[in-house]
Amino acid sequence: MKKTTTVFKISVVLAIIFVLWGALAPHNLQTVTSSIQGFIQVKFGWFYLISATILLIFAIFLIFSKYGNIKLGKDDDEPEYSAISWFAMLFSAGMGIGLVFWGCAEPLSHFSDPPYGDPKTQDAAELALRYSFFHWGLHPWAIYAVIALALAYFKFRKGEPGLISATFRPILGEKVKGWLGKLIDILAVFATIFGVATSLGMGAVQINGGLSFISDSIPNSTNVQFLIILVVTVLFMLSAISGLGRGIKWLSNANIVFAVLLMLFLLFIGPTNFLLDFFTSQLGTYIENLPKMSLRLTPFSEKNSAWIQDWTIFYWAWWISWSPFVGTFIARISKGRTIREFVIGVLAVPTIFSALWFAVFGGAGIHLQIFSHVDLTGLIDKQGYEVALFSVLSHFPMSTLMIVLAILLITTFFITSADSATFVLGMQTTNGSLNPQLWIKVVWGIMQAAAASVLLFSGGLDALQTAAIIAAFPFAIILLFMIYSMMKAFKDEKPPKHLRR
Repeated sequence: MKKTTTVFKISVVLAIIFVLWGALAPHNLQTVTSSIQGFIQVKFGWFYLISATILLIFAIFLIFSKYGNIKLGKDDDEPEYSAISWFAMLFSAGMGIGLVFWGCAEPLSHFSDPPYGDPKTQDAAELALRYSFFHWGLHPWAIYAVIALALAYFKFRKGEPGLISATFRPILGEKVKGWLGKLIDILAVFATIFGVATSLGMGAVQINGGLSFISDSIPNSTNVQFLIILVVTVLFMLSAISGLGRGIKWLSNANIVFAVLLMLFLLFIGPTNFLLDFFTSQLGTYIENLPKMSLRLTPFSEKNSAWIQDWTIFYWAWWISWSPFVGTFIARISKGRTIREFVIGVLAVPTIFSALWFAVFGGAGIHLQIFSHVDLTGLIDKQGYEVALFSVLSHFPMSTLMIVLAILLITTFFITSADSATFVLGMQTTNGSLNPQLWIKVVWGIMQAAAASVLLFSGGLDALQTAAIIAAFPFAIILLFMIYSMMKAFKDEKPPKHLRR
């Protein structure tokens, strides 16, 4: 057995302490973390907004800058994947439990409780979709693009290990191998644990919501959600132990097929013209209002400030906590592309797909609410966000089949997310090894499941959101310094051989 790293030992010990705290004193965990979250949101909400906007501006700057021609690899390296395959994998990375969970729930929630103005009006409907585009569009993908770009650049062009700390060599030099580098990697591990635990917890809640929606005999309770997490964890462990790498790849491809089929079914069986018109018009207003939305805070309205903290600031924190996980995946598939190709692809493809997803699912829910007078928002208030998708699907033909397909989709996302995240955590805690030992992956699989379970036990969805916001705060600072580190490295670049004179 290879010697374990300091980052692995410290990270595991801290994770165990957190899990034990949540298991033995759940109310104390909820009280303490809620206090920390409240302090961060109230005192540093502006910091999350400015940080995410800086990351987006930096990504757009790279597209038009002279650095756009730099290869993520050596000058003569070619992309490992064709453009179509690469786009398909970006598309896969853009999908997840969160998109399925919030596809109907978020627009309907904003429709009944808009960021400003009167609820359940045409203006509220337009704001609902525009802000859903905003929360799942360019900003999150700029966050992912920056960290993925840094990892790919330093790994493939500079020959550094695939660690977050390695991206700081231009600033820290050999100190990246010291305590400061280890601290950066530990923070990345914890951001990943809580970001993924949030998604896994949401997945368990929604699977439970779907099963109880189909059958009254299945209660929508924390105990059932624990059982779902246990079953999926066992399935993941079996796949990891048996080494069914091809099976997980097949499952990932199946996710895409199921998701597209579900979306196309609703698009064509539902109010097609309304959905496509809604998508087109709100895509335009999203782009038009992007600068204003990016920095919108409401210091004179406590109610509107609470809305921004509950939605926008939570999302920015969640994306930041997810960024080491998604960034590592995107970096691995992007060798040989130029920075310009990379940034355009990572920003454009998932943003457009996410917008279409919300227009179809959220638009279908809003159409039912306005034109068919179905009180979906009332149902969500009573039963929770997790039933939104199933409630909308139940009003269309073949609803039972579609609900079963949706539950399968969430389950397969759950399994593949857990598998991918344990690989990333294993890599980050074994000096960037592309083949972390099986037992290390198993340890991180158990830790993720345990973290999701104790968060659900201590406070449900609110606790999941709290953990993501807290974990993301120090990592947001790391991302900003990552920009400085990359710019410092880019300025030392020599032009490609074919451009030299």
